[in-house]
Amino acid sequence: VQLQASGGGLVQPGGSLRLSCTASGFTSRYYYIGWFRQAPGKEREWVSCIGGSDGVDYYADSVKGRFTISGDHAKNTVYLEMNKLKSEDTAVYYCAASMSGWPSIDENEYGYWGQGTLVTVSS
Repeated sequence: VQLQASGGGLVQPGGSLRLSCTASGFTSRYYYIGWFRQAPGKEREWVSCIGGSDGVDYYADSVKGRFTISGDHAKNTVYLEMNKLKSEDTAVYYCAASMSGWPSIDENEYGYWGQGTLVTVSS
């Protein structure tokens, strides 16, 4: 079971990036896939998650209206489209998979983690 996160980079404030999380060894359809982030000197925080079976999405208040999570079952991939990026969005972004059967903001509910991809928002 592996998760591969990609798509990070340097972007100016107000810009956009799309992160990808590709799963192998399991079918993302049966899991909740979440995105977390960890900014320098801060604890890791939940950003968003999506149900693999119903596609219902959830967002932290700090990103609601700017970020969109979506899934492509054919590619076993979940995306995080990030728009109107701010400097405070700078962090290492991780994707994770949960078999709990319900959406969760608790990282302890997620048993599988990708390696992280760095997003830097700076002019």
